[in-house]
Amino acid sequence: MKITYTYWKEDDGMFLGYLNEFPDHWTQGTDLEDLVENLADLHKIFAENEISGIKRVAEFELV
Repeated sequence: MKITYTYWKEDDGMFLGYLNEFPDHWTQGTDLEDLVENLADLHKIFAENEISGIKRVAEFELV
């Protein structure tokens, strides 16, 4: 499964990012590998649990 995410490097060297499916929930890592691990943990939590207040991005096809 491929998961899309957005990330950037801050001036202090930390990497910040979020899952594109859950853009309101950012995490960080000391390097890109650490960030991806943290993003994977977030995805697992959000996918396995029905958490109220979690905004999701979805799409549909208009016919």
